[in-house]
Amino acid sequence: MTDDRGGSLFAWQWSRYPEGHRDRRNLRVHALTVPVFQLGTLALLGGPLASAWVAGLGFAAMGAAMMAQGRTHRLERTGPAPFRGPGDVVARILAEQWFTFPRFVASGGFARAWRASSSDG
Repeated sequence: MTDDRGGSLFAWQWSRYPEGHRDRRNLRVHALTVPVFQLGTLALLGGPLASAWVAGLGFAAMGAAMMAQGRTHRLERTGPAPFRGPGDVVARILAEQWFTFPRFVASGGFARAWRASSSDG
């Protein structure tokens, strides 16, 4: 797969998404950890209004979700494109967790990938 990003980040990420999300173990981890990442993001953003430990807990939740997803992305035949730098890391992760994965689920892509994957995973 190419790293050509002629269009938007969302369009590019979406065009690559099904190829990189076929392994049932990776799908399962995403289903469990995307909500953790999202709640962590909200806790991090709301931390200044609540307390520092809420922000810290949110940051830890986001990190744990990313570590779990990173491990299971290695199980995929098609891995993620290399990051272009720190800004690309942040943009791609936020796009995936908040928009691309929920779209994958809502569009039926997750269900199709689940059915097509081995039940062994």
